[in-house]
Amino acid sequence: MFRDDRFSGLTLSDVRKDLIAGITVGIVAIPLGMAFAIASGVNPEYGIYTTVIAGILVALLGGSRFQIAGPTGAFIPILLAVVLQYGYENLLIAGLLAGLILVIMGIFKIGNLIKFIPRSVTIGFTAGIGVIIFTGQIGNFFGLENVEKKEYFHETMIELARQAHTVNGYSILTAIIGLACIIIIPRIAPKVPVLLIALIVPTVIAMFFYPAKVETIGTAYGGIPNSLPSFQFPEITFEKILLLWKPAFIIAFLGGIESLLSAVVADGMTGKRHHSNRELIGQGIANIVTPLFGGIPATGAIARTATNIKSGARTPLSGVFQGVFVLVTLILFAPYASYIPLASMAPILMIVAWNMSERKVFWQILQLKKGDSVVLIVTFLLTVFVNLTVAVEVGLLLAMLSFIIRMSRSLDIEKMIPKNHLQDMPQDYAIADRECPQFDIYTIEGPLFFGTATKFEQTLSRVINRRPKILLLRMNRVPFIDATGENNLASLVTNFQKSKGIILVSGISEQPLNILKTSGLYEQIGGERIFSTTEEAVEHGASLLKKHLCKSCQQKNNVECHAFQKVSKRAETVTE
Repeated sequence: MFRDDRFSGLTLSDVRKDLIAGITVGIVAIPLGMAFAIASGVNPEYGIYTTVIAGILVALLGGSRFQIAGPTGAFIPILLAVVLQYGYENLLIAGLLAGLILVIMGIFKIGNLIKFIPRSVTIGFTAGIGVIIFTGQIGNFFGLENVEKKEYFHETMIELARQAHTVNGYSILTAIIGLACIIIIPRIAPKVPVLLIALIVPTVIAMFFYPAKVETIGTAYGGIPNSLPSFQFPEITFEKILLLWKPAFIIAFLGGIESLLSAVVADGMTGKRHHSNRELIGQGIANIVTPLFGGIPATGAIARTATNIKSGARTPLSGVFQGVFVLVTLILFAPYASYIPLASMAPILMIVAWNMSERKVFWQILQLKKGDSVVLIVTFLLTVFVNLTVAVEVGLLLAMLSFIIRMSRSLDIEKMIPKNHLQDMPQDYAIADRECPQFDIYTIEGPLFFGTATKFEQTLSRVINRRPKILLLRMNRVPFIDATGENNLASLVTNFQKSKGIILVSGISEQPLNILKTSGLYEQIGGERIFSTTEEAVEHGASLLKKHLCKSCQQKNNVECHAFQKVSKRAETVTE
């Protein structure tokens, strides 16, 4: 379907650089994979499985040369909600369905449409996700016991408050050590894999100085198997599809946005260009296969993709090497992961949440104090207090309504009059301050669609009530007309013609002209009365005035009269 030139010109030197980059990213991906899985309400090994399988498949089948795929923080709220509401087995089905949706989106080239999602919506739910991730780690940070996972934010806060008396000082110490590593190490040793160090250092300290004092992966989940699970196709029924299609769609929607955003970031860092629809298909296939081995939904990861590029990656082989490295690490060192304290993972996820919150952009949009600000706040609050599904639906709806309102205000309708009537110069037009009772010229500027059709109808209906004999609509600044706009224009034409009036149209562009021809309005107006330029239309209308109307007019010798007479004489000269 797509020509793959991502491996073109591959050399041994490129392979070597890809290997180094893959290992570097793999070191970063291991702690994140486990942390994201735990935060999503599943066992940590499922995050590792996702990192391996999705990482390799997206590298081979995706549309970006540098994309690194795996579990991400953006998925945490929706995956946790699915696990709590439907269970882990149904999460696998939802992930598989999301993969199918992504493939369909890629095949039908919907990747280009995702780019049009308003920034206020994406920032709103991203910031909301950040809040959910951050607050979701408070229990592990403070070592609270018997904290039940809740679906809603306010329930989580109440549950944390109920268990506040179970604070564990050793957990707080462990989390602070990990947090200090994350903050300090990049400043003194920027090339050191900080997240891995932030896991190892607190783990070693906890093992030697206060063993069995904090909850670990082993005590909470029973350790991590050192092999991939066997292939198992989930039991998919029609009832389950009806039950899970909505979360599956949100997973696909969110995965598509984050993957393409990550690919765009990679393009900006490298000067390369990704293929949006191929990327969606690659992500879709990865999400179809990953659940078959117990993995959770995956998408392109911006931070890991950036790390891949900074580490010297040249081709998609770096993503393959990353997956292989994580798999080898799983086989060799999985038993040791059981000693990792949950408290050491809390600061990692908190930092991820802090970084993904887009604080500066959030504040910039908020300061606009316009429709975008409302969309941002509503999407953010719904993400935090309800769920991501409702937030995205309402956010997009509000964004569309805000857009329609803004567009509806963009339609301007002004009465015009010819000027330059005293000089031998090309005809120009100015806003009229007088009225010719026989010939009205109106300039229409802006789209004529359902949001502006009412204003169009109300404004020009007053023209009909004054009963001029000729009405010229200058439509060279009307970019498009929809069905509602065409209907209102047709009503105007019909009513005006019933009163024996003559409609003229000038400067109409291709799309509105095609709409007029398709609807039959072109024939109703008369093709001979639709002109390419306003000058031609005015000359035609002025000639009609001179022959039939001006002689009997009661308002002679106005400025307009001289203007139209000037135009009429020029028209006669051209005819002769």
